[in-house]
Amino acid sequence: MSAGLGDVLKKQQNQLSSLGNDEKIDEDIMQLVGFIVGEEEYAIPILSIQEIIKPIDYTRVPTTPEFVLGVFNLRGNVIPLIDLRKKFSLRSKSVDSDTRYIVLKDGDNIAGFVIDKLTEAIRIKKSQIEETPDTMSKRDGYIYGIGKTSKGILTILNVEALLKKDF
Repeated sequence: MSAGLGDVLKKQQNQLSSLGNDEKIDEDIMQLVGFIVGEEEYAIPILSIQEIIKPIDYTRVPTTPEFVLGVFNLRGNVIPLIDLRKKFSLRSKSVDSDTRYIVLKDGDNIAGFVIDKLTEAIRIKKSQIEETPDTMSKRDGYIYGIGKTSKGILTILNVEALLKKDF
């Protein structure tokens, strides 16, 4: 397990141990990992994350879309690497000390995504998550819902849609 994911899980375990028994058994809680891409904070369900790693070398693959940076080798597995900035039509950013690859898995589908910065483990009640507003594009289905937290609004991404091979 990577150090970044380990830190997030440790923070979440500390949060769990500070909760009362009634909240611990509440199955209406969604556990997420938050991260920054561009100026926005997003979140992914923690169970969809295989691991979070520091950037490693990757190999460019010809004739793939611009948002597919290439592939990288993770313990013998070749995994596609997708730049979320480019996928979300944002300006590229060079890798810095906060940049991470978040490796997501849904069934047999697996891919690494470049994120700008890992933030925190988040526990949110499902009742605090609203559907994507009609005014927002649902065409790609990347957004699972909009979460309302004490810190503000949080965009929760749909892992299945992110991992869908659209190239």
